[in-house]
Amino acid sequence: MEVSPFFWVIFNVLIVILLLLDLGVLNRNAKVMSFRQAARNSVIWISLALLFNLGLYFWAGPTKALEFLTGYLIEYSLSVDNIFVFVLIFSSFAVPREYQYRVLFWGIIGALLLRGGLIFAGAALVHRFEWVLYIFGAFLLYAGFRLLRSHGDETIDIENNRMIKVIRRFIPLTDSYHQHLFFVMQQGKRMATPLFLVLIFVDIIDVVFAVDSIPAIFAVTQDPFIVYTSNVFAILGLRSLYFLLEGIVNKFVYLRYGLAAVLMFVGVKLLIKIFHIEISNLLSLLVIVLAIGLSIFASLRYPPKEHSH
Repeated sequence: MEVSPFFWVIFNVLIVILLLLDLGVLNRNAKVMSFRQAARNSVIWISLALLFNLGLYFWAGPTKALEFLTGYLIEYSLSVDNIFVFVLIFSSFAVPREYQYRVLFWGIIGALLLRGGLIFAGAALVHRFEWVLYIFGAFLLYAGFRLLRSHGDETIDIENNRMIKVIRRFIPLTDSYHQHLFFVMQQGKRMATPLFLVLIFVDIIDVVFAVDSIPAIFAVTQDPFIVYTSNVFAILGLRSLYFLLEGIVNKFVYLRYGLAAVLMFVGVKLLIKIFHIEISNLLSLLVIVLAIGLSIFASLRYPPKEHSH
């Protein structure tokens, strides 16, 4: 689909306006987001994505609308795995809950910029070398198997973490948090607070997960506009989804199996193109919904004994 630069600019301007309203008006003061607020915001972001999808249906036709919806669902479902890690990061660094929203907000802005670069680089590669799709497929299969083998009990050793040691070498850090600030002046020297360190971790983790999820969308469409917009809407809803699920995400003990199934299915979808076999996006959408839905249902209906209380 050929999209003029005008529509790219309009879309990004609207996203910037939404972000400014979010932080500057709706969530101006640092506070703990309640479950009800998180649910309301999640409904708003999902509704905006579906409204955009409806507009895409009338503007570009049902095929592009289905591609967006499938890509959005892939990104949104895989973002749940980000939440597991965000909970781990915030607990490891003992980040006060009233500052977590601010970290996620600026983390999302960083993620939009970094993912945008990854998407355009990936689109250029696929356009120039179509066989890259098969590499994406093999990588997604590997990512799915890797997720199956993970136990979800990873920890962050703050004292011995190499990444933290490297950051400390180049960026002077304070020993404690200074409210919601990322930088402060101490003894005439500008220093970063531990909250800035957490922000760096959040963006790095998002890029790591994007390496899995972005190739998955290329199995649905190679249209840069669809890939980019579906990613953006999924990322925008990530903050509200975090506060909605942070207290119960550990109850979804089988969700990793559903996410792994999605990754492996999409990987197979890419690889079988070698044999000129195509899996329709409608069937892909159904498989993704079933995989995620069944894993959530099994987690809630048949929890392991240690989670049943």
